[in-house]
Amino acid sequence: MSTSSFSRLPGFRDFPPDAMARRTHIFESWRRVSRRYGFQEYDGPPLEPLELYVEKSGEEIVQQLYAFTDKGGREVALRPEMTPSLARILGDRSRSMHKPIRWFSIPQLFRYERQQRGRLREHFQWNVDIVGEAGVAADAEVLAVALDGLRDLGLTAEDVRARVSDRRLLTRILEALGVDESRRSAAYAVIDKFEREPRARSLERLEREAGMGPEARDTLVEVLEAGGLDVVRDRFGGRDDVGEALEPLEAYLATLEAVGLGAFVDVDLRIVRGLAYYTGIVFEIFDRQGELRAVCGGGRYDRLLELVGGESLPAVGFGMGDVVLGELLEEKGLWPDLTPRLDYYLVVVTEEERETALALARRLRDRGKSVTYSLRPQNVGKQMKAAAREGAQAVLILGPDELAQGKVRLRDMESGEERDVELGAL
Repeated sequence: MSTSSFSRLPGFRDFPPDAMARRTHIFESWRRVSRRYGFQEYDGPPLEPLELYVEKSGEEIVQQLYAFTDKGGREVALRPEMTPSLARILGDRSRSMHKPIRWFSIPQLFRYERQQRGRLREHFQWNVDIVGEAGVAADAEVLAVALDGLRDLGLTAEDVRARVSDRRLLTRILEALGVDESRRSAAYAVIDKFEREPRARSLERLEREAGMGPEARDTLVEVLEAGGLDVVRDRFGGRDDVGEALEPLEAYLATLEAVGLGAFVDVDLRIVRGLAYYTGIVFEIFDRQGELRAVCGGGRYDRLLELVGGESLPAVGFGMGDVVLGELLEEKGLWPDLTPRLDYYLVVVTEEERETALALARRLRDRGKSVTYSLRPQNVGKQMKAAAREGAQAVLILGPDELAQGKVRLRDMESGEERDVELGAL
């Protein structure tokens, strides 16, 4: 017979039990924190109309997708993100729903991109959204959920920071510096890459693409590099439009301080988020050392539902991927002991006790206990070694003498202590 060897596709992962245990650990934390905040879980299909993503992000997105024509002649794509699906789902339902809507999901997402550290062609993502609330309290609540999700996994303010900005404030600053509306998108694009490009190139682009003179350019760079809001107040304190744009961000920071998360948050106007649909406060969460890609990103997107045919509703949310988060937990040594655990391993001394062992296993499993045993005849020594490999907390030894008295021998695998127990007590 010929044999074939099949390799895993590039950018995809297998999840044998040890990897699956880590994935489950993250998912359980995400669900636990979401429910603490009163969010309900939802999901959608992994295959969506291609037009759904083109409508949101433009034709250029197609090159990054697993897109194809299905057997019905429809142009479709594996979902690369969840927010368009959320908008589509709510487009049919939101008018009859009480607001605000608090939903979360943990979808598997797909993008046909070049692999690099922290980015694969598939990943799982925690999506959390509040829809139908325009106030800044919703913005703060969403970031609080994200930070508490990281805290629940053991990360602290010494490990991660949320860099927050406000597209409205940045717009007012650009206006104050004389950047024409037609060139504002170009200015955003330069600011978005400010940390990833040589400083001289960013300065040159601000002049050439955004039309900024040397003085205006240098003032913008000072604001971007200083961080915080003090330099904004100092430079633009006399402008009512800038002052008005400062108020939501100040209220946002005060709310996060009040809930005990202020130590995690830094104002950084270089965070603009590349997606054009963000309309207000935006944020990205990074490791403090800055060695990894963003762990999480999100912000306010008040026009997306309307774009895909729904009602005009304010919305704010984030996405947190499992790939970078897993790398960060590994670096910080925060994976818990995920060794398999088993309540009982049943050892039969002779095959004549097997029928009783099977009946006992059924009764224990019916009571929620995890139980296993050897599926074929083995000597007691091999069965005890198997119990240790399976992570059994206790071994129940069924021997003829003990069963004749209605008992079994229980061995505690941690202490090694043994005692006889009544079958009925089990």
